[in-house]
Amino acid sequence: MAIPAIAPYEIPTGPFPQRVNWTLSPHRTALLIHDMQKYFIDAYDVDAQPMATALPNMARIREACEAADIPVVYTVQPGDQHPSRRGILADFWGKGLDCGRDEEVVDALAPRDGDITVTKWRYSGFQRTDLRQLLGHHGRDQLIVVGVYAHMGCMISATEAFMSDVAPFFVVDAMSDFSRDEHEMAATYVGKRAGRVMTTADVITALEAGRIDVADDVHASAVAR
Repeated sequence: MAIPAIAPYEIPTGPFPQRVNWTLSPHRTALLIHDMQKYFIDAYDVDAQPMATALPNMARIREACEAADIPVVYTVQPGDQHPSRRGILADFWGKGLDCGRDEEVVDALAPRDGDITVTKWRYSGFQRTDLRQLLGHHGRDQLIVVGVYAHMGCMISATEAFMSDVAPFFVVDAMSDFSRDEHEMAATYVGKRAGRVMTTADVITALEAGRIDVADDVHASAVAR
């Protein structure tokens, strides 16, 4: 069952609550690209807002993370889910994705060699998955969150990251939602209760600064030797 068309809206710009002043570090963070599958993105006009801004921003962050050697994790929902796995999610959203094209990540964000894909069953990317263990394996206690939908999977994954002592960075202009009000609500909640709200420019600046700091440290160590 296709998702009804989502009307264009402007991405909210805040200001949003900032309860914490966490510093985003390329050595501590991973990138979560949440549910950017064709089934979900087909509901948008990708040439209109919010996707016209959000999708290129996701791609920019993805490139910055690759340059900084940051693990990139995708959540993807499987097609043709058995009713025993779909459960009461079907009462809200029907049977969900079909196998095939519906499952594919949009071309602009297609996974690359070395990226990690997590099969996702509920709103949160942490539910019924090994996402927390993967982050631990890579020594990551921060998580950049981008994707769809801001007030559902993105917000709830960010909140569950917080509850697992993983600091979420919620990139408000690198995600989309059903409406501006819901998008704004999600960023407001995360800023108040679970993480730090950032823009794409903030994230890229922080990652580049972190890489420069490391280069300086390496150079200083080499000179000392």
